[in-house]
Amino acid sequence: MNTSEKIPTLVFIPCFSGAPWSAEQLAPYGEAPKRTLRLPEGVDDMERYADYMENAVADLDDFVLVGDSFGANIALALATRRPQGLRALVLSGGFAANPVDSKPWKALMQAIGKARGPFYRQLTLRAHAHRLASPFDGEGEVPWSEPRSRELFLENTPAVSFGARLRAAVTADYVDVLGQVQVPTLVLTPSHDVLIGENASKVMLAGIPDAREVVLPRTGHMFRFSHPVTYAAAVNDFLAALPTTRQGADA
Repeated sequence: MNTSEKIPTLVFIPCFSGAPWSAEQLAPYGEAPKRTLRLPEGVDDMERYADYMENAVADLDDFVLVGDSFGANIALALATRRPQGLRALVLSGGFAANPVDSKPWKALMQAIGKARGPFYRQLTLRAHAHRLASPFDGEGEVPWSEPRSRELFLENTPAVSFGARLRAAVTADYVDVLGQVQVPTLVLTPSHDVLIGENASKVMLAGIPDAREVVLPRTGHMFRFSHPVTYAAAVNDFLAALPTTRQGADA
């Protein structure tokens, strides 16, 4: 088979927790070649995360980046570099620049990012889990909850990495370079997202030349976890509509 006719590898970039996508979340993508990984610890700059991902896909000549939340910002940062082999981009619950516009919450974010020990476990992670929650989390294929979000971070995210990723998220700004993304892009948006808000997707849709949005009804920011089948169906529909060859994608 000619290289240009191969099915692209789907590269799944983790959320803020840093944990690789689970087998349960990857299963709905069937036999497509897949790759996921754990985010590096203690990194506080989005460009360094993009460097890490660029190295992780260096051996691929045809791939799709699928980034969720913080991972969407990493995927976007890498896509603006126009890496060779990038076929398409999926950004779910993501942002081009710090989406938090509330001054009190910005101040609180700075404080909770410095918390360690019991303050991190009992205060920071409870506050963060509350911001991640939506009324629809319990309705999904995998019922989700605030305690489950907190447990995800307790198991995967050291306090130093939480603070470092928070600094990376609030300082990254790709709004002015969105036009450098030259591949078909799906902006996948939950219908209820207190953490990210409504404006983040509008900014990306306005700036990325070939971007389209799909809003999944009755889902929240943790929809990759609570609605993995519904989430994957939207991604698979997008992938099915892509050009079938690299030449078509690059035309």
